Amino acid sequence: MIKVNGKEVEFASFPNGETRLVESSIHSDEEINVVDFKYGNDSDLIKLMFVKKYLDQNFNLPTTLAIFYMPYSRMDRSEDGSAFTLKYVADFINHLYFDLVQVFEPHSDVTPALLNNSAPIFINFDLLPVVMEDVGFNEDRDVLFFPDAGASKRYSKMNHPHLVGHKHRDFKTGKIESLEVVGKVPNDPFNVIIVDDLSSYGGTFMFSAKKLKELGADKIYLLVAHAEDSIFDGDIFKTDFIDGVFTTNTIMTKNGIWLNKQYDEKLTVFTIND
Repeated sequence: MIKVNGKEVEFASFPNGETRLVESSIHSDEEINVVDFKYGNDSDLIKLMFVKKYLDQNFNLPTTLAIFYMPYSRMDRSEDGSAFTLKYVADFINHLYFDLVQVFEPHSDVTPALLNNSAPIFINFDLLPVVMEDVGFNEDRDVLFFPDAGASKRYSKMNHPHLVGHKHRDFKTGKIESLEVVGKVPNDPFNVIIVDDLSSYGGTFMFSAKKLKELGADKIYLLVAHAEDSIFDGDIFKTDFIDGVFTTNTIMTKNGIWLNKQYDEKLTVFTIND
């Protein structure tokens, strides 16, 4: 999905499969153009190029790009000669010459470092107070949980009691074998908000929730800035370990009502534009 100044851009296809930009769906502003980019698949990158080139061709205005979720964020390094695909995509976007590139909740520091004129926006810091109020978070009893060192580094500035997880994986299978929880665990039953940037199937959060239950946690909630549709294929919504999921529409295209009322009762999706 691509929007220009709040209106979704329309595309069609030629008989041979080539993409056609519907120019009449683009309306330029008088001072600045803002392009919202929600990645669905790789064809959206071609569409983004068409939109930016068309704006450059017809309007002499500064243009801001807002990336809801930076594609290929997980591939933020090259190991043993592997393809550094995040860098390749960042180079592609850099050559479109946006005046400002806003990235919502980048997966690591590598993304804003690779993008020119970038400005990361850490939306979980804005969402956390909303979630805390919704679940009745008690500062004297309840805690945040950062499931790994990356999350701890990203969210340690959240000035609330917290615990940190240290995962031990089988490097051959990628499976989590054990989880060590570091920090002061409350003596009395406590509630937890797990905070992280991205969920696919949610395996890490399920493993974390089971461990937190063993340590005395009562209610457990998940705040994750980006959730792929695959989260519905994991166990989060099929078990009672996690009582509620809070996320945004940066990636997700499905929702609880579309799937099943059971999901809707457990899921809150914030609209990023709001």
